[in-house]
Amino acid sequence: MILRTALCATTLLLIGAPAFAQTAPAAASLGGPIVPGVCLLSREAIFANAAIGKAAAARLKKMSDDAQAEIAAERAPIETDLKAFQAEAAKLTPEQRRTRDQALSARLQPLQAKAQQRSSAIEAARAKEMQQIADAAQPVIAAAYQQKKCGLLFDRNSALGGNFANDLTADVVRGLDAKAAPGG
Repeated sequence: MILRTALCATTLLLIGAPAFAQTAPAAASLGGPIVPGVCLLSREAIFANAAIGKAAAARLKKMSDDAQAEIAAERAPIETDLKAFQAEAAKLTPEQRRTRDQALSARLQPLQAKAQQRSSAIEAARAKEMQQIADAAQPVIAAAYQQKKCGLLFDRNSALGGNFANDLTADVVRGLDAKAAPGG
């Protein structure tokens, strides 16, 4: 009964989360006056919305898709042989089963190593892209910070409410896009 209650509560939270997320900004009770010198920024929104972030996401997606296609193509014949082995396993002697199992394992191990290498390469590329975006954004963030006369900068994603008039995110995205534009 406790497990069922917990599952129901979890389901309601998951189902209700999008509805809550849609109604939360409308709750004016958490607004308030602009706090001079206190500014907000969402790095995640910058990465997701700036042109350089979108381009990086597209490059990483292509890299991931290519790696998945490569691994899937190499895995297909091994899976075919595995299914054939499983179908014939009952007819084979224990020694034949062990030999074929070892042969399949020997073919699978390099593929698993290659998949891990591709995954590591993608993660390294992701980290490099994120660092490049952060490096490009830093002077734009500093300029927006100075322009809005900020004295304190918080991660917007940590704020539960308040007046978001001093949110620098949109200004930073526009600044990055302007820098990336021809002649920018």
